[in-house]
Amino acid sequence: MNEQDGPTPVNLVATVRAVLPSLTPAAQAIARLILDDPAMVARSTITEFSAVSGTSEATIVRTARALGFAGYSQLRFALAAAVARETPERLVPGDLAPDDPLTAVIAKVTRAESEALADTAAQLHPDRLGAVVEAVAGARRVDVYGVGASGLVAADMAQKLMRIGLSSRSFADAHLALTSAALVRPGDVAVGVSCTGETPDVLAPIGVARKAGATTIAITNNPRSSLAELAGHVLVSAGRETAFRPGALASRISQLLIVDCIFVGIAQRTFDSSDAALRATRDALGDFVTDTRRRAKSP
Repeated sequence: MNEQDGPTPVNLVATVRAVLPSLTPAAQAIARLILDDPAMVARSTITEFSAVSGTSEATIVRTARALGFAGYSQLRFALAAAVARETPERLVPGDLAPDDPLTAVIAKVTRAESEALADTAAQLHPDRLGAVVEAVAGARRVDVYGVGASGLVAADMAQKLMRIGLSSRSFADAHLALTSAALVRPGDVAVGVSCTGETPDVLAPIGVARKAGATTIAITNNPRSSLAELAGHVLVSAGRETAFRPGALASRISQLLIVDCIFVGIAQRTFDSSDAALRATRDALGDFVTDTRRRAKSP
């Protein structure tokens, strides 16, 4: 990222959310004000914002630099562009409340997930995605590690890759993940999926796989996390945490978007073999369903 320019208005809010956990407490307070009221920050001089945030001007400048800007002025300009570009609802999404009617639940969840997808797409650089696609497409085998909600994403990735003929397994158990990671070698790929990027059950096998020479990939919300530091390739997902949707659940839809993009990219590069594998697996499943139904109808 160009330090002079910083994040673009398209992905500025997503970038602030992504790096929030890695900031100091004072910088986190500033970042939350940016997320809560970007228009106010865009209007405020550094002196005015210092008074509102209760932090020093030096801390504000350091926070702006931590977000990828040369200084506070550049941050203000980017926020002003973001405010002009987006509706207020887009910049400050409504949270779910215990007394919301189901019509509001549908609207708010739909908006949150749509925004998570849009924010992830804005941060999904084609060159970085292409490098991941190339690594996975040429791998001897692919291990995918994830627990909890990220474990569901890991399982989805493994089964998608298996459907197009790649040797892939997912691991939600740390002991099994470490066992598998210890046996990888150069040419293999290890993928860690973690919203925070700090999940011990994911960090440990990724670290072992890296030492063994595997290509390591991180899918995480936090590009400055321990997982990102361990990985040779980092793809950043986005998801806004709310009272009813903890971070891991909120980011699941965006993690699945990344997995789908990886899958499609690989299928394009290996079209002939992928198409044949998809046909073979579809036929096998179709035959199984047909035979099961026939046996169920038999007297």
